[in-house]
Amino acid sequence: MSQTQILAARAGEITPEMEFVAKREDLAPELIRDEVAIGRMVIPANTVHAAGALEPMAIGIAAKCKINANIGNSAVTSNVGEELDKLHTAVHFGADTVMDLSTGKDIDNIRRKIIDKSPVPIGTVPIYQMLEELGGNIEDMTAQHFLDMCEHQAKQGVDYMTVHCGVKLEHLHLSANRVTGIVSRGGSLIAKWMMVHKKQNPLYDCFDDLCEIFRQYDVTWSLGDGMRPGSIADASDDAQFAELEVLGELTARGQELGTQVMVEGPGHIPMHQIQMNIEKQIEICNGAPFYVLGPLVTDIAPGYDHITSGIGAAMAGWHGAAMLCYVTPKEHLGLPNEEDVKQGVIAYKIAAHAADVARGRKGAQDRDDALSKARFEFDWKEQFRLALDPETAQRYHDETLPQDTFKSAHFCSMCGPKYCSMKITQEIRDMAAAEELVEIQK
Repeated sequence: MSQTQILAARAGEITPEMEFVAKREDLAPELIRDEVAIGRMVIPANTVHAAGALEPMAIGIAAKCKINANIGNSAVTSNVGEELDKLHTAVHFGADTVMDLSTGKDIDNIRRKIIDKSPVPIGTVPIYQMLEELGGNIEDMTAQHFLDMCEHQAKQGVDYMTVHCGVKLEHLHLSANRVTGIVSRGGSLIAKWMMVHKKQNPLYDCFDDLCEIFRQYDVTWSLGDGMRPGSIADASDDAQFAELEVLGELTARGQELGTQVMVEGPGHIPMHQIQMNIEKQIEICNGAPFYVLGPLVTDIAPGYDHITSGIGAAMAGWHGAAMLCYVTPKEHLGLPNEEDVKQGVIAYKIAAHAADVARGRKGAQDRDDALSKARFEFDWKEQFRLALDPETAQRYHDETLPQDTFKSAHFCSMCGPKYCSMKITQEIRDMAAAEELVEIQK
């Protein structure tokens, strides 16, 4: 049996990847090992990618809340150059992992170059490329087609794969009265296959065979939520939770067979249902890292879904989600470009950071406190440096006060020199200090 991170951890070994993660997280290597051993943390590090550009990272409740950025071409638009630009932008602004969701032509070439250039783990949804090779006819799929594709992508160095093996034939009827039906692309494809063949999900049936492939390359499972709700009207319904029970079963099987497992979660949840959803997943999946897709807390803002989902993502992270999959302004509207990727990453870095502060993670608030201090001291350059997006922060400041002299001014264009509350506060403090000095001198 190949040695994966979870098998090494169970044997009491602290791998080089665990050592690297411990330093990044400022946690004891022994804690990392123990969390990996019990399946509460994963280190997505395909042995092929780990031998190249990969810098190991961890996803789990004991670690900082992570974010994922989706990139990839479609049958309609984009090319390898644009996808590499998106990768660079995502990593530059703080994405912890990146998923290549390419569905058009030239998939192999795009993915190979993404993996070669990426210091962060790369995830995929293998059914997309398999479908492309079948000419778009999912009914022609066999289990062997899917096994071959997973092995192919594992050999390329893909670190984690989303597989929709929890969608079962007996649960399809539960989605019949939904407003938005089955919105997961992978889930809908598997559902169609089952309806055509009147057979059980072949990815569920060949789960143990998939584990053999994943174990050989230490590919991490991202158990896909193929029955996730596509609107808040459908959130937390019987279809969603029926699949979650299956994912709990598969989590235990995957871990038993020596593979690392994380579980995907719903992309649409109204605010008052978020805590319940997170806690239910943690219970059913025995603490396996929860990878939340969103979640959008309202459906009324196309073009601003990175904001509506950022609200839900912050709450999900607070309540125990280990990784948050970003949403861009283009969600539900079109293929994101490089600027959309940036906006999605920034929104989700805010959400993950807010979750870390709320959970009281060690050192999480240090940057906030440093920026607050710089703001009160009118240290504009330090404010820009500490910002998630320094260029945008300085550009907004310089739109009205661009001259260098205003980089040391004790006001901005919002309040001006006479109405700045922080400047007035400092004047009050100076007056109080002067009066105290006079009293002492008396």
